[in-house]
Amino acid sequence: MVEESSKKIAIIIVIGLLAVLSFFILKSFIVSIISGLLLAFIFSPLYEKIHKFTKIRHRGLTAFLFCVFFLLIIILILWFATPILLKESFKLYDSSKNIDFVTPLKKIFPSIFESEKFSTEVGNVLYSFVLKITNSISLAFTDIILNFPSILLNLFIIFFTFFYTLKDKEIFVQNIKDLFPFSKDIEKKFFDSTRDITFSIIYGQFIIGTIQGIILSIGIFLFKSPNPLLLSLLAVLVGIMPIIGPSLVGIPLAIYFLINQNTVSALGILAFTGIASISDNLIRPYFVAKKTKVYPPLILFGMLGGYSFLGLIGLIIGPLILYYLIILLELYKNKNLS
Repeated sequence: MVEESSKKIAIIIVIGLLAVLSFFILKSFIVSIISGLLLAFIFSPLYEKIHKFTKIRHRGLTAFLFCVFFLLIIILILWFATPILLKESFKLYDSSKNIDFVTPLKKIFPSIFESEKFSTEVGNVLYSFVLKITNSISLAFTDIILNFPSILLNLFIIFFTFFYTLKDKEIFVQNIKDLFPFSKDIEKKFFDSTRDITFSIIYGQFIIGTIQGIILSIGIFLFKSPNPLLLSLLAVLVGIMPIIGPSLVGIPLAIYFLINQNTVSALGILAFTGIASISDNLIRPYFVAKKTKVYPPLILFGMLGGYSFLGLIGLIIGPLILYYLIILLELYKNKNLS
């Protein structure tokens, strides 16, 4: 009995050591691997439909063609969009140096900005804040050019993971289920809950946020905003963020047009910002299951924490980890894990 317990402990220690070593071996590529897994989850329904439609016998061939097509689209977007975005980010940085923040504020709040000293201090704070943001944006796009070989390597790992997860999805899912330490009933409840919440966060938050950003982007191009491609990208990114939404780009842009005495464009941008915000209520029911409770503050905290920990992919992983923990706690609360 003692010998059997010692063997079990030894096996656990060996598995633990190998798991730790595996983590350090894969540490540099964890974000890319997770990205590949998420892409497989997002595009798995589309892949299954294409595989059924094309009637290709081998899943591997369908998965390979699907991944190659997807990779070509990503490379083409990066190839053509990155130079334009880089140019626009530098233009935005240069133009931000010449913005007069104080004069419009004096007109709107004359009593508050009576003191010249106070006006100067507020102007310096706003100038410094805007300059830091625009400088960060410029550096981000510069890093893409400088780190292009590293980006290509990570793209390869992402699509390598993407391909094999699409190809062997059933085997992959079954292996995870086999490792699950609870009963079949609890296993089903957990996987059903995690599937629903994953769909709700990925499709409900990211797809809807992207649509909201695109709606505002139409207004940005329509009213001939400066640096339209860069602002459109920012609109999509902030559109994904819960609570905040595309207004974080739309309102400052409208203020910019007002400062430049372009009232029509300012009102137009505000109108598109309003449409983008309202569209959330119209689109969400098509993507989010009614039985799934998604709390915007929790998603926001998960995104912010996930971003600081894992970078861009953390915007998705952060909320998912928090919700998976909540699902396990709810199962435990209902005595289902015992």
